[in-house]
Amino acid sequence: MDYLALYVTLKLALVTTLVLMVLAAPVAYLLAYARFPGKSLVEALIYLPMALPPTVIGFYLIIVMGPRGWAGRVWEAATGGSLLFTFLGITIASVVYSVPFAVQPMKAAFQKIDRRLLENAYILGLSKRAAFLRVIIPNSVAGIAAAAVLVFLHSIGAFGVLLMVGGSIPGETKVASIAIYEAVEMMNYEAAGLIALSFIPISYAFLLLINRLNARAGA
Repeated sequence: MDYLALYVTLKLALVTTLVLMVLAAPVAYLLAYARFPGKSLVEALIYLPMALPPTVIGFYLIIVMGPRGWAGRVWEAATGGSLLFTFLGITIASVVYSVPFAVQPMKAAFQKIDRRLLENAYILGLSKRAAFLRVIIPNSVAGIAAAAVLVFLHSIGAFGVLLMVGGSIPGETKVASIAIYEAVEMMNYEAAGLIALSFIPISYAFLLLINRLNARAGA
C-alpha cells in the first residue's frame, strides 16, 4: 500500500478543512443574513464548483496559478518558485473545489437560529461581530461540524483537479486517488484494492458522524 499517498491525502484534507472552517463561516453569515445587490449572483458563483467538472476547475486554476497567471507571477516574484506541482498548489485547488460543501451547510445552520436570540443580543449592546462569535457560532456547532466532515470527505476523494494542478509527485502532490489510478494503469489491482479499501471505513465513520450531527440538530 502507498502509505505516503495516504499521508498526503489526509494532510491535504485536514488543511483544507481547517482553512475552509475559517474562511467559509463569515461568507455563510453574509449569505444567511445580509442583503445586498447581486447577492444571488455571488451565491451562484460560490456554489459553481459543485456544477463544474473538476477538469474545468483544474484548467482555470492552471491559468491563474501558472507562470503567466496573476497568482503564479505574484508567488514567483515573492518566493522564486512555482505554485503548480506543490502541496500549496493542491491545497488551493482543494479549497476552491470544496468551498460549496463548507458554505452551504453553515448557511443552513445559521438560518435555523431563532432571530429573537440575535435581536436580544443587539439590544444588550453586542455588535454584529460579537453576536456572530458569541451567539451564532455557539448555536451552530452541529452545522459547522457537519460542514467540516463534508469538506474532509470531499477533499479525500478529489482527483481530476488535483492531478491537473499538482501532477503526481510522491510525498508532495500524489494523493490516494491518484495512486489508485496509477496502480490500475499498471494493472496492479492488489495495490489499488488496498488503497481503495482504506477509504471505506474512513468514509463510513464520517457519514455516521454526519447522521448523528443531523439528528442532534433536528432534535
